[in-house]
Amino acid sequence: MDLNIVVAGEAGQGLQTLNEIMSKAFFHMGFEVYSSKDYMSRIRGGHNFMQIRIADEEISSPRRDIDILLALNEESVEIHRDELMPSGVILREGEEGEGEDDGMISLPAGEMASEINPRAANTVFLGAVWKLLDLSTDELEKVIRKRFRDTDVQEDNITLLQQGYEAVEPGFDISTPEDVDEERLLLDGNQAVGLGAAVSGVKFYSAYPMTPSTGVLNFLASRQKQLGIAVEQAEDELAAINMALGASFAGVRAMTGTSGGGFSLMAEGYGLAGIMETPVVIAEVQRPGPATGLPTRTEQADLSFVINAHQGEFPLKVIAPRTAGEAFYETVRAFDLAEKYQIPVVLLYDQFLADTKQVTEEFDLENIELKRHLISEEEWPEDEEYSRYEMTESGISPRAYPGQLEDEVVLQDSDEHDEKGFIIEDADKREEIVDKRMRKLKKMKREDLTEPEYVGPEKPDYLLVGWGSTYGPLHEARWNLDENGHSVGLLSFSDVWPLPTAELEKNRCYSTELVVVENNATGQLASLIEAESGHDVDYRLLKYNGRPFTAQEIYSRMKEEVIV
Repeated sequence: MDLNIVVAGEAGQGLQTLNEIMSKAFFHMGFEVYSSKDYMSRIRGGHNFMQIRIADEEISSPRRDIDILLALNEESVEIHRDELMPSGVILREGEEGEGEDDGMISLPAGEMASEINPRAANTVFLGAVWKLLDLSTDELEKVIRKRFRDTDVQEDNITLLQQGYEAVEPGFDISTPEDVDEERLLLDGNQAVGLGAAVSGVKFYSAYPMTPSTGVLNFLASRQKQLGIAVEQAEDELAAINMALGASFAGVRAMTGTSGGGFSLMAEGYGLAGIMETPVVIAEVQRPGPATGLPTRTEQADLSFVINAHQGEFPLKVIAPRTAGEAFYETVRAFDLAEKYQIPVVLLYDQFLADTKQVTEEFDLENIELKRHLISEEEWPEDEEYSRYEMTESGISPRAYPGQLEDEVVLQDSDEHDEKGFIIEDADKREEIVDKRMRKLKKMKREDLTEPEYVGPEKPDYLLVGWGSTYGPLHEARWNLDENGHSVGLLSFSDVWPLPTAELEKNRCYSTELVVVENNATGQLASLIEAESGHDVDYRLLKYNGRPFTAQEIYSRMKEEVIV
């Protein structure tokens, strides 16, 4: 069983509420849920739609074809009619019985709600969807009661839900999962990053609101008292990263978040973190640029920028989570690596992952070990003078925060400096301190790189390669290609800088064709692979219209452009 439900209409018509209620109800009933958004940069008007894909087996990609279209305006019918499956159904506002010969079901939801609660008209459609699927409304009613606090509003919605339920007949034969795993979670990428930060012990988060990263800010701000986190809405992105660096310098775990345009403003602070060797975690949630670009759409076009968005040279880390579950664990890892190597670590994901709700297993908190990587004042020898930038074999100097060591000064500087932190102009000392910083990169490459995940046959004819959020669509597309007799492997990167190459080297020896799939116009990972590994990329399947890949699309393009 695999169904795709699309809720479409204008901003302001309650699409988000319908999407959340249905997604949660399906989830609590035990279905696999994959819920994604396509919305315009408007408060009201325009055309938006939400997709809720449900199945009884694992799903990891949006679908283009539609089984049920819940159209809140006529424009949505026209836009999505061609995507409807032959057995599909369109639910819309209208006189009962109107246009039902062509798969259209019209319900006078506004009229039905006018005497009960006009603001709850959409709940009529919720009931109709549940009846079309021939499902019990028990879980749906629980979600509605939890969504609305006012008892009268709850009862109004339940009444209209039942009216919608009674207005149609079942149209799909699906079964409710028998065993419901109570330890699963349904969350989007931004929520997962916020949870990962909270579990990591973040105590300061600063950001200027910028779609699509604002979800992290909202998540932590709504829980700051409960979790003991200071959340600051800064006046701009440069202030946001500098505030986070100040908090980190003072000894607490700190984080900031933004999108590409805001990260452009952070560039000076990015370099400041590098020369000060001050740990900070940055969530860079990509959207199409340049400049304002498409504020609410998705793209993977900031990879080259993030790796190089600073003056000078210093070690840094870029991690691209592939799923909501991985976003949680990689956030925890990002804080550990930032403090271990005293560097900025960027979590580079995109609107697609940020706003897509996915089912994931409950997080394993017992096996998460938090290490602060600060020196211990109890173990520091009383007769040893402290140098913030002490020369070490690994390049990692002992880190203390101001006031931690009695009678010792913790000095950091944005100018080039010596071991103590005093400004220098000496040529030899400059080379010495740069070499010290860069030794950390060598250590990181030896000890803290995560190789890309490989899925597929031992010696595939074609090797699909991707990074970040393309993982789900690629995973499903590879499976479909395999089912149709094509020998295809998948190599998906989460660590993108420094770029691990061991697994790539191994698979490149077996594969005749290397196919890199990316949401950008130039193939930035493909270029990075060629530069770092020396291997040529045979095909670049690129998409840069602001929308994510679907598994069906990758499958079709592989058949049309690669497998001939």
